[in-house]
Amino acid sequence: MAGSTGDEGEIVLVTPTLNLARDFEALAMEFLSAGESRYIDAARNLPAFIQRCQDDEIGRRRSDGWVPQSTFWMVRAGERILGCSRVRHELNAFLRHQGGHIGYDVRPSERGKGYSTRLLRLTLQKARALGLDEVLITADEANPASWKAIERNGGRREPGLFDGTGGPFRRYRVRV
Repeated sequence: MAGSTGDEGEIVLVTPTLNLARDFEALAMEFLSAGESRYIDAARNLPAFIQRCQDDEIGRRRSDGWVPQSTFWMVRAGERILGCSRVRHELNAFLRHQGGHIGYDVRPSERGKGYSTRLLRLTLQKARALGLDEVLITADEANPASWKAIERNGGRREPGLFDGTGGPFRRYRVRV
């Protein structure tokens, strides 16, 4: 596979699992050290996070503006979480503008190794399995690694820059 060194072990997407609790806690701390607190609450109560992911997937905990989504961890050799991704099964008005169908992020210590391209490719396969034909993916203008990963996966950029809650961003369409 492209980007594989042959000695890194199998890389797959899995649903969040308690079997990787210790590594998920380490991942959350890495993000926190990098100034990103996105996973710290989940790591504090991983069983509740996993249950929420399961509920999200079947739409059980839907509240106003919420859409069903599937959450995945990209794991190497069954023990190291390299990144996380989410596929939203449908879009609401907010997501149609700036969130899109897919969100993903790579563990800070694993960035710059081509994993974002691979994570997105694997996540696009999950989107296809969910019955999506085309997805919207957005990327902050200040995040060239993300838009390069999207383009490497066939993303077609919509013209212009868009304003969002986190600043300017790009919008891409990807056939799955």
